[in-house]
Amino acid sequence: MRAFVTGGTGFIGSHVVRLLLQEGYAVTALVRPTSSLDNLRGLSIDIVKGNLNDPKLWESMADCKYLFHVAAHYSLWQKDRDLLYLHNVEGTKNVLAAAQKAGIERTVYTSSVAAIGVGPNGQVVDESHQSPVEKLVGDYKKSKFLAEQIAIAAANQGQDIVIVNPSSPIGPLDIKPTPTGDIILRFLRRQMPAYMDTGLNFIDVRDVAKGHLLALQKGKTGDRYILAHQNLTLQQLLQQLSQITNIPAPQISVPAWLPLSVAWFEEKILAPVGKSPTVPLDGVRMATQPMYYDATKAIRELGLPQSPLNVALKDAVDWFISHGYVTNR
Repeated sequence: MRAFVTGGTGFIGSHVVRLLLQEGYAVTALVRPTSSLDNLRGLSIDIVKGNLNDPKLWESMADCKYLFHVAAHYSLWQKDRDLLYLHNVEGTKNVLAAAQKAGIERTVYTSSVAAIGVGPNGQVVDESHQSPVEKLVGDYKKSKFLAEQIAIAAANQGQDIVIVNPSSPIGPLDIKPTPTGDIILRFLRRQMPAYMDTGLNFIDVRDVAKGHLLALQKGKTGDRYILAHQNLTLQQLLQQLSQITNIPAPQISVPAWLPLSVAWFEEKILAPVGKSPTVPLDGVRMATQPMYYDATKAIRELGLPQSPLNVALKDAVDWFISHGYVTNR
């Protein structure tokens, strides 16, 4: 049982690779020539260097039975708009076509809750919800929506594809880091004097990996499954981090107009003259809408685990510190 994994060097993908090896699968991982291999070091896998839009990608999949298409370009910077559509939309189209040509039996496509959108006024939503694409904030969310539509269309045409929509994963190996990891890092570095009144759904990244394997084994073709766990306000997350680290949580909330103004000024005024912005405007715009999700379907149909979030947070904190991401402790 050989699985082909895209995005295996990343946060979710590296955990998927590890779980597949633990469960007895052989793994071939597609990696970009410029990618860091730190998350795959020491693992007994085959590595293929290339990219999602390679017209001969199918040849690398020829001896594989399954595909996990985890790779995506994640950026909230407006300057990366074209890259988002090139990798997330066109790349997904090419990867799924390659899988069909290579005779892949079943594909698990990693979408995102970003593609689903958000409920009105912070309402918790499930797989049946879909925000209109024009209501999705930023090109990252729009690109993930369009990529998911490609996967759905391919499934409707007979390709065996299951879609998973992770929320915000937490845990070790967050090498880049992700936006959630960045929140943890900024807290650890004492760079968070205040917070926005917003909220997210969080899940242990190892449960996300397990959800991918369960989707392969039990998922219904063409269906999507939200891989999520706990809905928390940002303040509640910071309080949990405070309990783990003994670092005081910020007590001041800021109105949305303040970070929106800073982000707009940095991206629209400073960035064009060569200054590196620190806060993406689309990231702040997203944070004005709580993003809460219900994983009941994945729990019921797949058996998605719901591991304690404080364990994932502690493991993330320990990993960041042990790997030199925090130097001011």
